Amino acid sequence: MTFPFRVGLGFDTHRLGNGGPLRIGGIDVPAEIHAIGHSDADVLLHAITDSLLGAIAEPDIGRLFPDTSDENHKRDSADFLVEAVRRVRHHGMEIGNLDCVILAQQPRLAPHTDRMRQRIAEIVDIPVDRIGLKSKTGEGVGAIGNAEAIAARVVSLVYSIDFMPKP
Repeated sequence: MTFPFRVGLGFDTHRLGNGGPLRIGGIDVPAEIHAIGHSDADVLLHAITDSLLGAIAEPDIGRLFPDTSDENHKRDSADFLVEAVRRVRHHGMEIGNLDCVILAQQPRLAPHTDRMRQRIAEIVDIPVDRIGLKSKTGEGVGAIGNAEAIAARVVSLVYSIDFMPKP
């Protein structure tokens, strides 16, 4: 029998470059910066993907979607997340909730978090009230605080569908 609950931890970081928009949480945020990466560099969707894959002990995003593959160049990170959700469900599990933190000095992300939560809910096919999302600055410290990088941390809870009572 599968353990009824499992927890995953995801983390991702990307350097920032000039010119926007900033792709994060599956949406484009108006900004004078963008994340640099092989795919669309959506740091939040990458962290969610790794969190879910970790919860089911599957290979991480870098092994499943290597940045050495032309197929993944400029690829929409929602594709990676959809595959992670497929794998969660293949294991007979469902997403209980996601708790996410974005670390960015700029731009101010709080005005965009509701749209991000809605987009993430659409991608992973769970109610939006199961997605927590906060944004924090680096308080002027380190690569985050100096607006050189952006990062995200995510904790996910998945549960066995056999464990939950039927309605």
